[in-house]
Amino acid sequence: MIRPSFVSWHIYIVRCNDGTLYTGMTNDLVRRVTAHNTGKGCRFTRGRTPVRLLYSEKFSSKSGALKREIAVKRLTRKQKLRLIKRGREKSRTKQVLRDDLCY
Repeated sequence: MIRPSFVSWHIYIVRCNDGTLYTGMTNDLVRRVTAHNTGKGCRFTRGRTPVRLLYSEKFSSKSGALKREIAVKRLTRKQKLRLIKRGREKSRTKQVLRDDLCY
């Protein structure tokens, strides 16, 4: 299957039902999280459903996403939780800015 050049790639972190964290990469985030939750995702998450998406980053290239995925997988659990927290704070800041721009 040939993919268009405008496809974006994502790395993501999900929390499994047992509290473990799983990091992955995809070009369709909604489809991938749905696959994890229906038992059709990776072997790691199959017995740990449901999973909840906690964090994601968007990339314009597969190679950029792959490099970041490897880097995030090397983080400790504590570092991943810090990354997730910073991502949430950043999202809240963006939302406040958007709200300020809307009249």
